[in-house]
Amino acid sequence: MRTSPGRFRSIGTGKARAVTLSIAVVSLGAVATVTFVSGGGRNTAAAEVGLDDFVRIQNVAPNVVAIPPGRNASTGVFTVDCGVNANGKFSSDNPVAQPGISHGAEHLHDFVGNLAITADTSDEALAASDTTCRNGDRSSYFWPVVRIDRSVRDQAAEPGPATVACPRAIDRLPSVPSPAVVEVRRGLIALDEQIAEANRRLAGSEGIDVRRNNAVLDWLRVRRAETLKRIATELGRHGARPTGMVSMVDCAVYYGGTHGGYSGGVATVSPLATPTVDCPGVRDRLPAVPPQAVAEVDRNLQLLDQQIAKANARLVSTAGQGGPNFIDNAILGPLRDKRFATLDRIEIAIGRNAARPTNLTPLAGCTLAGNPNGGGNGNNNSNGGNPGQGEEPAELPVPSGPNLELPGNTGEIVRPAEVRIEYRGNPTSKVTPMPRFLRALTGDSKPISRGPANARNSWTCAGFADRLAGKYPICPDGSQVLRVHDFPGCWDGENIDSENHRSHLSFADATTGACPSGFVAIPQLRITIAYDIPRDVQLNGQYRLDSFPEEDHNPFSDHNDFINVNSEKQMRKIAKCINTGRSCR
Repeated sequence: MRTSPGRFRSIGTGKARAVTLSIAVVSLGAVATVTFVSGGGRNTAAAEVGLDDFVRIQNVAPNVVAIPPGRNASTGVFTVDCGVNANGKFSSDNPVAQPGISHGAEHLHDFVGNLAITADTSDEALAASDTTCRNGDRSSYFWPVVRIDRSVRDQAAEPGPATVACPRAIDRLPSVPSPAVVEVRRGLIALDEQIAEANRRLAGSEGIDVRRNNAVLDWLRVRRAETLKRIATELGRHGARPTGMVSMVDCAVYYGGTHGGYSGGVATVSPLATPTVDCPGVRDRLPAVPPQAVAEVDRNLQLLDQQIAKANARLVSTAGQGGPNFIDNAILGPLRDKRFATLDRIEIAIGRNAARPTNLTPLAGCTLAGNPNGGGNGNNNSNGGNPGQGEEPAELPVPSGPNLELPGNTGEIVRPAEVRIEYRGNPTSKVTPMPRFLRALTGDSKPISRGPANARNSWTCAGFADRLAGKYPICPDGSQVLRVHDFPGCWDGENIDSENHRSHLSFADATTGACPSGFVAIPQLRITIAYDIPRDVQLNGQYRLDSFPEEDHNPFSDHNDFINVNSEKQMRKIAKCINTGRSCR
């Protein structure tokens, strides 16, 4: 049963009643300390998470504090309807926290909004994509899926040796002018050496060592930031300064042993799966580009990105259409022709002032990701003498089978019954429009392996808007399971991302609602996801969150991510609605 817009179902004393979800959270900047609990089949042979991971919502004390609005408060709400992922856009990419690393999340996400987005999609390509949002919002909103698994599985593998994976910087660089080749190559080699040193520092670590993980990643982050800045500065001296390099600074720790015993690998197209195109990398095949050709080559590199994004969006919007050759004839074939023409233009542009390359047009053909004979997902490492980054991209498991399963993340995916996306105000001030392409995340996907400092309570039930839990809720009969994700509502006024993907944003003060010094209030995003989960599944502890393998479905690892692709005009409209105290769509 669908409820009316903006309402979720709840059952009171035996009678169904619609309850408007009005969790007043502008104040939830601080999170209560949560003790880790067992779960996720930890050290057991059962697929069920431990029952200690579940709590009857009636036993959770009210903990959501509403801050009374002040004289200058912004009290409006702008609601966006982007659907419930009816298209089935699932991916184990995380374009915010692990940009440039395919399948870097190691767990599956629901995506709504932008149809093209992958770990590698450029801002320009996002802006040109189609969307599931009814008002044309091209933003991307995504969160881990919830699964039900009643079966017994093999014991989960113990975490193995920890290794570092980082985004390949070259995949975000513009073409490299010939005068900058030597210095850029030196910087890319330094990035490789830093990763190698980080892996040496992780070597010998037994199990999950939070302190060592953070120490190594912090050490690496500082050095990558310095090196990427030097590369950007060198390119800038020759009129080719890249943008968005701050997003490439942060790296992640992966535990190979947690993949043991997993039978998946190559992606299988299924009724739930939306494939993506896999094209050979071009940037790492370019020779040194004559300065006179840089602008034209960069325009065509951006066009290649947009062509891939449009093909990915079309794969979503046409899922299930045509016969067995539909994708080849209607999507991959036209993409190959467009890429050939674009690559030919790049060769011609370079050839006007230097030797014309002949290795680019053969890169026109693409396949579907997961095809063992396919392309390189933009990460082809055969550099051919150009200033390429030599480290291998992380080889991480691919979602497989009809349920798109991954190591430790098994069972049937539960589709959301309803998703509400709201932009809300601040109790002490008016809001400033968000900048376009702002990256934001809330919660923490790795509270076990990185520590719980950024984790947040997010679980509740319909009808219990005054409380949020760090455990999976058991709801009264007929009441929906809810996840409520509040994003930071304060912005530093300058940056759309930061080296750790967090410090450019902040939560408002938990008691006053005011933003920290140096930050301004922006529309605070709240995403509420409702699920119809059978009560016996709740009572038996048989539903759980997809997670990194080492997190073992910890409910406290819940998180949500967002890239703002609203147009500047639309974002001004959102801010005006909020600042004038209205309810808008």
